[in-house]
Amino acid sequence: MGLAELSVMEQRFHAVMDCLGGTPKTGVAARYGVSRQTIHNWLARYATEGVKGLEDRSHRPHACPHRVDPSTEALVCELRRGHPRWGPRRLRFEAGRRGVTPAPARATVYRILRRNNLVPAVPRKRRREDYRRWERPEPMELWQMDIVGGVLLADGTEAKVVTGLDDHSRYCVIATVVRRATGRAVCAAFAAALTRFGTPGEVLTDNGKQFTGRFTKPRPGEVLFERICRENGIVARNTKPRTPTTTGKVERFHQSLQGECLDGRVFATLEEAQTAVDAFVAEYNYDRPHQGIDDAFPADRLHRPTPGQSQPAAEVLPLRLPAGLLPAAPPAPRTPLAVEVDAASVTVSTTRPQPVQLVRVVPPSGNLTVAQQQVWLGPALAGTPVTIWVDTDRLHVLTPDGARIKSSPSRLSQRDLTRLLADGGSPAGPPPLPQPEPQATAVEVDRVVN
Repeated sequence: MGLAELSVMEQRFHAVMDCLGGTPKTGVAARYGVSRQTIHNWLARYATEGVKGLEDRSHRPHACPHRVDPSTEALVCELRRGHPRWGPRRLRFEAGRRGVTPAPARATVYRILRRNNLVPAVPRKRRREDYRRWERPEPMELWQMDIVGGVLLADGTEAKVVTGLDDHSRYCVIATVVRRATGRAVCAAFAAALTRFGTPGEVLTDNGKQFTGRFTKPRPGEVLFERICRENGIVARNTKPRTPTTTGKVERFHQSLQGECLDGRVFATLEEAQTAVDAFVAEYNYDRPHQGIDDAFPADRLHRPTPGQSQPAAEVLPLRLPAGLLPAAPPAPRTPLAVEVDAASVTVSTTRPQPVQLVRVVPPSGNLTVAQQQVWLGPALAGTPVTIWVDTDRLHVLTPDGARIKSSPSRLSQRDLTRLLADGGSPAGPPPLPQPEPQATAVEVDRVVN
């Protein structure tokens, strides 16, 4: 009978019998294609358990010191069932907060969830290394702003939420529920945040009509949001069209807001929706570890310097807001802030800034530059001295005898006017042209293009 017709257990039995019959173990090992140590193991198992000891055995180790503790696995499953939107990283963090030392690795938590059928088996997303990440080094350097829907009201309408996030700390600075996201409603929410937190260096938004007028037809114009930014020295930046990942931080905030606060809920009034959003924002800012900042809390990274200490006095400019957007009273914080802005450091001004008058000589190109604004006068006036009267609304170019050459909208901020004064300018009197007659109160309406 050939060896191929014998089972594995029968071959082991014959090998043991050959050894017990006096055949050298080296020869038996060579004959059956195994090592001498394997022959010794078969003999030991046969001597201890008989023929049954030659059966196949599991290679699973008797003990696994790296296996997670059953109590830890039960805690992870309990946390996941109580919070279905928590992922492995958040569950690992929460387990550490509850005294699990050392906290299990993220991959271990994921295997626990898969083993207990608490997460579906889905294809892996793009690797984190595939994304180009960026972050401002200090808070209040950049705010990201956007508008999100999904606030369902009992009357069948859908409200919007005007949102704003500090780029460095991920602290939510704006979360205002509005019935319609008009330009004035967005600017009112923005003005309230400026009054409460101060002015950031830059604001990044998409190209919505509430934020920019650069795509307005038939010609670009300045919207109210851009005017507020210009008059307060804030750089208004816009993303490229169809690039939502540029404002990815506030977009990711929208995902959390909708999934954990808005989805599946119908609110009776705007006030009830605002209360729910405020509660979510308080938890988001103070009691929610943010994975984008190494599981720190956003409020812990929002460290604003006290005005007058690390910030030069010249940089603390009064806040200029349109009269219709001024708060009736100092806004009370919706939640107790761990880091709060001194109310005395924010000054709201409704007076027009002091205009500036200066004399410039038209260059050979005919393209005169005032601060950062270019004024085209033409080569015919090259070498001619002209007088410039400018404030934050209008810019007038006059001949030395006072005749007007050109007038155009001003693109200068109050900070630009201060620099012009220090660069040889002087305070100017009233505008050289008569003011237009007061018109009727402006109204804002939305229309659907047919």
